[in-house]
Amino acid sequence: MDYFALFLDSLCLLVGHGVMHMVFIGRLTGKKLKRRYFAAYLLLLAALQLVSVGLSLSGTLSVAAGVLELYAVSRFGMGNQPSVSWLAAVLAYYVSQLSFGIINSVEAALFPQFVGNPLLYLLLLAAQVLFLALCAGCYYAVLRFLAWTEDSQTPYAGLLLFPVLFFFAAELYILQTAYSFFAPIVSLEEVGKHSTLLLLQVMGLAALLCTLYAYRHLCQGFQAQAELQALAQAAQAQKIYIAEAQARYKQTSSFRHDVKNHLSVLDGLLRGGRLEEGRAYLKKLRAVSESLSFPYQTGNAMVDILLGEKLGLARDISAEVSLVLPEPCGIDDFDLCVIFANALDNAITACREGVGDKSIRITGRRQGDFYMLIFENTCVDGPLPPAGTGLSSIKAAAEQYHGAVLTEKRGRQFYLSVLLNVPLPPS
Repeated sequence: MDYFALFLDSLCLLVGHGVMHMVFIGRLTGKKLKRRYFAAYLLLLAALQLVSVGLSLSGTLSVAAGVLELYAVSRFGMGNQPSVSWLAAVLAYYVSQLSFGIINSVEAALFPQFVGNPLLYLLLLAAQVLFLALCAGCYYAVLRFLAWTEDSQTPYAGLLLFPVLFFFAAELYILQTAYSFFAPIVSLEEVGKHSTLLLLQVMGLAALLCTLYAYRHLCQGFQAQAELQALAQAAQAQKIYIAEAQARYKQTSSFRHDVKNHLSVLDGLLRGGRLEEGRAYLKKLRAVSESLSFPYQTGNAMVDILLGEKLGLARDISAEVSLVLPEPCGIDDFDLCVIFANALDNAITACREGVGDKSIRITGRRQGDFYMLIFENTCVDGPLPPAGTGLSSIKAAAEQYHGAVLTEKRGRQFYLSVLLNVPLPPS
């Protein structure tokens, strides 16, 4: 029996703690598992087991030391954030202890009658397998509600630490006070007691999953609020572009209206032989004309202003703009601003993250009733990043015109194609 118990303990230590804990933390934090993580953690677990047996440490102290070991591997080995490392370590041990407690309740209620029967060995082995299966299922359920990637480990992880610690402490109390090796005879009262403990532990698991579910929706609410604030700021900036474009258009119209008067004044100065005054007056006209002109001419004043400002600030990036928007355009200025502002912001950011030559090229062409905008820029040589708020805003604007958005990456070149349904005006 001693050798059999040693086998069961070794199986629990190797698979139930060593492998499952590391796989759970790797999946939870989005870190790729490496052999040295497993080796380091298994060595720490083995050392802890030897120390616990040699010093006759209580189960609570052994579990606390195990949590510290798992935290150390997650924090200093895998490089996770402190709050995430604490939460992951506590969750990993809580799930394994909870699964162990549930199986203990079943064993304490049903197995005493098999003491002295060879069938007990088979039942204990089956219970150990059931423990591992239950543990894996609980880990899977937790991961369904809670998971981070390496680059987006949530800053709100600390909010979960205290509720999980409470569940963990309650489970440890149950394990330390309610369970010992079963006696050969168990009364109906004892069966009822262990059945109640089983129910309490199942309810504890349900409470944990409900807490994680609420936490996930809380984080989604925070994220949605941040995105709404970003969209509100972008909308305000776009309104400013539109207002500036309208003001520039009025100034241009006023200048064109006054051109005849300016030419008459200039003609009078030249006829009177006042050449120096004529040159000075012509210089003023040239300055006014240049102030009203745009470095990029697309046929839309708002887009011209936006291109001039965005690309003017990115002087380290070579830019080429080759498009003339249809007239009448058929696209609201606000939607054009959404498309161009977000596409340019993304392109400039991608260019600055790369090395070597940095360039942006914007083209447009009509295809029947559709107008195609193509934004091309240099970027880092790697996989496409996940779609952000900017790209989502572009897609939403395109869908208003029954269009579509396509992204493509070829080496260090990124392509964003925006197709808009802009029917030709009736002739």
